[in-house]
Amino acid sequence: MTDSAVRPDHETPAGTGGRRALVTGATGYIGGRLVPRLLAEGFTVRVLARSPQKLTDVPWAPQVEIAEGDLHDRDAVASAMRDADVVYYLVHSMRASGDFDDEEADAARAVAEEAAAAGVGRIVYLGALHPEGELSRHLRSRVAVGRILLDSGVPTVVLQAGVVIGSGSASFEMIRHLTEVLPYMPAPRWVRNRIQPIAIRDVLRYLVAAADLPPEINRAYDIGGPDILRYGQMMNGFALEAGLRQRPIASLPVFTPWLASQWVNLVTPIPRSLAVPIIESLQYDCVVREHDIDGVIPPPEGGLTGYRTAVRLALARVRDGDVETSWRNSSIGNAPSDPLPSDPDWAGHTVYTDVRERESSASPDRLWRVVEGIGGERGWYSFPLAWALRGWMDKIVGGVGLHRGRRDADRLQTGDALDWWRVERIDRGRELRLRAEMLVPGRAWLEMRVDQEGEGSHYRQRAIFFPKGLAGRLYWFAILPFHGVIFNGMANRIVAAAAADDGSATPSPAPVSPPR
Repeated sequence: MTDSAVRPDHETPAGTGGRRALVTGATGYIGGRLVPRLLAEGFTVRVLARSPQKLTDVPWAPQVEIAEGDLHDRDAVASAMRDADVVYYLVHSMRASGDFDDEEADAARAVAEEAAAAGVGRIVYLGALHPEGELSRHLRSRVAVGRILLDSGVPTVVLQAGVVIGSGSASFEMIRHLTEVLPYMPAPRWVRNRIQPIAIRDVLRYLVAAADLPPEINRAYDIGGPDILRYGQMMNGFALEAGLRQRPIASLPVFTPWLASQWVNLVTPIPRSLAVPIIESLQYDCVVREHDIDGVIPPPEGGLTGYRTAVRLALARVRDGDVETSWRNSSIGNAPSDPLPSDPDWAGHTVYTDVRERESSASPDRLWRVVEGIGGERGWYSFPLAWALRGWMDKIVGGVGLHRGRRDADRLQTGDALDWWRVERIDRGRELRLRAEMLVPGRAWLEMRVDQEGEGSHYRQRAIFFPKGLAGRLYWFAILPFHGVIFNGMANRIVAAAAADDGSATPSPAPVSPPR
């Protein structure tokens, strides 16, 4: 699909005839929340996405133009810039290694040069709050991207934010799980560093308002909430809002950033590939050095959101299962992204499969309810100890592990993370296809299908594995003895759960609501 290939269900975008915004990073945590707010402000919105299928089920998808492309593809970027008044640059790699800084700079140059050529009126970039002096590699990369955009010749505003607090943000989830899991907190020295967190609602407010800044403004602004806290104070502030005891915290000088990232990887759902850049950035005091933003975007009536209020609002969303976007749904590390071929047996690969089929007295709707509700707190309906051990093994080697959970307890959408899986395709009511993001020597999928069968239903479950080399083949045969227990039990219990379902818990789509 190219820039002009709009989704078949595309409707006339909200705000047609008004300001036109191009959003990059719309499948991410910030971008996924910004788009509906731009629509509400009357913008016509186009999004540039490397994987448009991730936007298939988001509530606002029919109201935007979806262009497929990568920021390294100059033709796709140039085409997406067409008629844009403002471009939002919300892309940042969170890889822990590789040439990501060079790749980020190349992508920023592509956007800067094509925006200038297209006559774009404004670029808005969400950068990182940082001190002067030596910085971590990720912070240096974000600063470098900001400079490239500021030098583009297009009026640019760089909003430099620190820790973002909102339901589903990586920073919030890290604080939450560290505080909930550990009654006593052995911690690195950076727990004493000063940080100025900002609520997601305030970040979004700044981003929307930045589109209307006058053209003579071309600079970076620090943004932050009203509270300056040490990281340890943030964890104990969370504890108070969550009804937990405050945690004793011991600062240990032996906790290097590398060791701390391993610790976070093991005790939280945050994978090591994401923990490394977050923790590297926490090695510094990150506070607002100037408040010039107040002169061009005044604070809201009543002031910016305080830290504990932001935590309270985020916790309410988590408890209600109303998490609009989540860090979980961003691509992590080098997870495989190629979709399953329509016919795996003719895909040119060695293919191993495990197929289980069952008849059920339950209606297709009741069986589908169980399928769509799988994972997260409900688990996988079979041998939980084996699943847990496999999840810990994945964590130890730096994978995502089993406890990413799910964004919504009852309803899935394309692109959602689901424990160590990713929703690759969902034909609601009929088929769910999950792509594995655990670290394995190959590529793996799990399909679950529901069909009408007389007055009941038919359940078909298929695990698919494309091995990579000898290691992949040995891996498959090593776990083969466990399949009879895990996959057989899974099929049996899913069908049994559907038969026992009284039909009272029908999930329904959640509306877009204000950020928390």
